This record gives sequence, structure tokens and C-alpha cells, in this order.
Amino acid sequence: MKDKKTPKAPKKTDHTPARFKVGDRVRVKDLPNMFYSRTQIYARGVSGTIAARTYQDLIPEDEAFNRDGRLEQYYIVRFRQKDLWEEYPSERDTLQTEFPDRWLEPLVR
Repeated sequence: MKDKKTPKAPKKTDHTPARFKVGDRVRVKDLPNMFYSRTQIYARGVSGTIAARTYQDLIPEDEAFNRDGRLEQYYIVRFRQKDLWEEYPSERDTLQTEFPDRWLEPLVR
């Protein structure tokens, strides 16, 4: 019988400065996902605005494969629904959802 590895404890905090601040314009990367992603397909490639910096949590793939508990910053991004779904009837409605840092890229102004 194989010995199971004991999961490593995650870092409590990572003092690396956040890459984005509230109000920054970002685009969700359109990356392939290996087996699981918290990044919604409908938002990939779409631009939005950082609405909040939320928390740091373990990178899901690291946690799934019992790797070192690296932390990743999460953000709430606000999108115009019209940008997500072209046929959406209202110009003013928005949707907010959460993304990890590595799925976001800054928009060059």
C-alpha cells in the first residue's frame, strides 16, 4: 500500500502587492483548461473593470495535485452584459463575477 502524502499547509498570507486595483480595466484570458477552471467560458476574451480585490486562496490545480500551497489573488470583475451577450437588450445592466489573477491581463489604454 502506498503512503499518502500529507497535504502541505498553505501560506497564511502572501505580501506580494496585488497586480490590479479597483477601477483597472482588464481582459479575461482565453486559455485552455486542463481539467477544471473557475473561469466561465462566456467571459473569456471579454473586457471588464476590477470592482473589488477579494482574497487570496490556493491555486486550485496545486490543491488538486497536492502541491505546495501557493496562493493566488482573486478579484471581482464587472462586465456590461451587452459585452458578454451581444443580443442582450439593455446597455446599462452589468454582471459581476470572480476571477483569479492569472486569468486576467491588463488592458492597454
